[in-house]
Amino acid sequence: MISLPKFKLEKRETPPFWFQVLMPLLAVVIALAISAIFLAIIGKNPFLAFYNMFMGALGNKFAITETLVKATPLILTGVAVAIAFKAKYWNIGAEGQLYAGALAATWLGIMHLPLPAVIYIPLEIAVGFIAGALWSLIAGYLKAKMQVDDVVTTLLMNFIMIYIVQAILNGPWRNPKTMYPSSVPIAKNANFPKIIPNSRVHTGILLSILAIFFMYFLIRKTKLGFEIKATGANPKAAHFLGINTVKTIIIVSIISGGIAGLAGVGEVCGVHYHLISGISPGYGYSGIVIAMLGGLNTIGVLLAALYFAVVINGAQIMSVNMHIPIFISDVIQGITLLVMLAMLLFFEYRIRRVK
Repeated sequence: MISLPKFKLEKRETPPFWFQVLMPLLAVVIALAISAIFLAIIGKNPFLAFYNMFMGALGNKFAITETLVKATPLILTGVAVAIAFKAKYWNIGAEGQLYAGALAATWLGIMHLPLPAVIYIPLEIAVGFIAGALWSLIAGYLKAKMQVDDVVTTLLMNFIMIYIVQAILNGPWRNPKTMYPSSVPIAKNANFPKIIPNSRVHTGILLSILAIFFMYFLIRKTKLGFEIKATGANPKAAHFLGINTVKTIIIVSIISGGIAGLAGVGEVCGVHYHLISGISPGYGYSGIVIAMLGGLNTIGVLLAALYFAVVINGAQIMSVNMHIPIFISDVIQGITLLVMLAMLLFFEYRIRRVK
């Protein structure tokens, strides 16, 4: 009788730092190479397609500023997911938390309060953060206190919040002038100022940069950051060291959801100036890929978000110039995630044959 060979996974030693930096770059190259195969199959020149994509995202001032507009919510959702994943709080719900922040910001904005912009705008930011934080807190509490699967709860809560927004926009908040399912415009003094003349780049980009610095300071320089990393590395060992892992998970869920909520505030107050049902084309889900591609660290998340902004923005020009379906950007993002996950597997483990 022929016996089949047996294999087992063995955990690798920690690879050198240069390899950890090289891995996401290699994942991007492999993902683009695989995408090039699909482009060739449908009869398109991959080199010309990628040239159009990168020129469409970075070829001139307008393209660069539009890429920065796209990067703003991606950085925020990437940071939100990265902080959560550090503590093994698997927050798949950044999309719903983004919508929660957008809903709260719109609610305050359409009240047209007689306040100066220097007060109104911080209030918008605060209510958006709180709304996203509270929406995430539900799943965080269930995980911390009752061990409910956070992947399932955060994912399902995305759909709940999206349907809540759609119900409100098709009901009490429907614009009475256009009768389109969107809210009336928010107050002018609640709009985010533009920071680059003749562009759509708004102060939300500053929020995203602050989020990057906040993540770095939180994880590297604070006691809470140590507790987050310890909880994520080994909850039992962290508890043995005296760390309240339940409290840590709850705090992380609040911070993560709040930052994701800020992405919704930026889209309402800096881009659309009213709430629409499709205010996010999937920024929350992209944040998961960005966090993984960025290795859950600050610089990595920033670079990954910029890469995704280039892909999303550039794919529009590629689609127009070469008649390629716009969904190619989703294909590239999905392939990038799969390649990165495969590389993480071989990064952590090696396959050894059992004799």
